[in-house]
Amino acid sequence: MTNYTSRGQPGRVIWITGLSGSGKSTLATGIVEGLRKNNENVVLLDGDDLRSIFGKGSLKNQNYSRNIRLALSLQYARLCQIISSQGLTVVIPTISMFNEVYTWNRINIPRYFEVYLKVPVKELRRRDPKNIYSRFDNGELKNIAGLDLSVDEPHAPEWVPDFDPKKTVTSLTQELLEVLEKQS
Repeated sequence: MTNYTSRGQPGRVIWITGLSGSGKSTLATGIVEGLRKNNENVVLLDGDDLRSIFGKGSLKNQNYSRNIRLALSLQYARLCQIISSQGLTVVIPTISMFNEVYTWNRINIPRYFEVYLKVPVKELRRRDPKNIYSRFDNGELKNIAGLDLSVDEPHAPEWVPDFDPKKTVTSLTQELLEVLEKQS
């Protein structure tokens, strides 16, 4: 049985996807702050934290195949489903770029909202906050999403901001908050 918020609706899941370095976690943090200012009950589940919770460690130490990444992504999706069914909003920044995950989410999460941060690989390599791209180039890592590990771009995300290197995180966050407000 689905639990509901005080507005009579089940919670929702805001699934923020994109390759490493696209700004998923930064955007998610801003969205959570904005939703909490509007008195929304929000849970932030960061993909990096979830990997350690589910016992998979850190990408710094391991290489993840498609099957391992897919299994983790489906665990994230199920966790989001359970939390949102209790009337909470879940914001999850995660790569998890697999058609199987998008499909599962759309079938099983009533108020699913997909965000795709589509950033050119050249820009991702420039940013490289976790040194993933440089470590890949040096042969230290393999199975890197979008490089030697193929990923599936979302087919119909609810929101894909146009990439603009001059756009601030604050303005991007405000844009998404306005879109989410119209959806609730």
